[in-house]
Amino acid sequence: MTSEPWSAERFELGEGLRRHGRHLLMVDILTGRLLRLDPGSPGPAEVVLSLDTPLGAVAPVSGRPGSYVAAVGTGVAVVSKDGGVVWLARPEDHAAVPMRMNDGCCDPAGRFWAGSMAYDGTRGAGSVYRADPDGGFSRVLEGYTVPNGPAFTEDGSRMYLADSADGRIDVHDVSPSGEPGARSVFARVTQGSPDGMQVDDEGHLWVAVWGAGRVHRYDPDGTLERVVTVPAVQPTSVCVTRGPVPRLFVTSATVGLDRPGPGDGAVFSVPVEVGGPLVHQFGGAV
Repeated sequence: MTSEPWSAERFELGEGLRRHGRHLLMVDILTGRLLRLDPGSPGPAEVVLSLDTPLGAVAPVSGRPGSYVAAVGTGVAVVSKDGGVVWLARPEDHAAVPMRMNDGCCDPAGRFWAGSMAYDGTRGAGSVYRADPDGGFSRVLEGYTVPNGPAFTEDGSRMYLADSADGRIDVHDVSPSGEPGARSVFARVTQGSPDGMQVDDEGHLWVAVWGAGRVHRYDPDGTLERVVTVPAVQPTSVCVTRGPVPRLFVTSATVGLDRPGPGDGAVFSVPVEVGGPLVHQFGGAV
């Protein structure tokens, strides 16, 4: 499989790829930008909105075009293209060490799940939070260092979640009410660190592997089924899309690299034989 760059821009910390309607959404975390790409044609990224705080991930709000639930700063908020920010919760405001929100997504039931991490990488300082469309907000998992993902199966009954710092991908059963069950280890990554992930239409898990220039595809039982290489050291997130030619899109990052190569920070596209779902939306008005 041959990858090709999909945008001329090189991103500091590109992340959070999702397919929404005719577009791909992504964030550049440290610059606080939400961007949009055309999955049908390479070209420049369009800035949808820009915030003055790190933006970890977003999901569209159902029934409210231009509004997104977001893992942003020290919590979760609904943000809009006009610059509006309505906070749902800011659980990391008074943490023992400076924290920021990281990756996140909605499950098929429309609940938004997002992880937090310490700026200095303090081990075990991160948590995973769940924002419910009815206004509920809960810390549902603790003890992670750099939580990435999560990703859900089509029916929402399983959640995959990585701790990048430990090279570990966990899996949790999820109850209909959104409560995660006990953790079990789904896979371990020994070269590089597991980062953003997505479940495809066949129930396989795609995982960006930071530090290794690779994307892994796992069978539902945790067997490594495939390795796709990209010409960037730090792949960060993945999105497989449906269409006449299904494609795997991969973001990457330049942050932390003394001498970024020509592909570092790019978004890449790779033809594949399987697609993936559209982004799940936050399931209620705020």
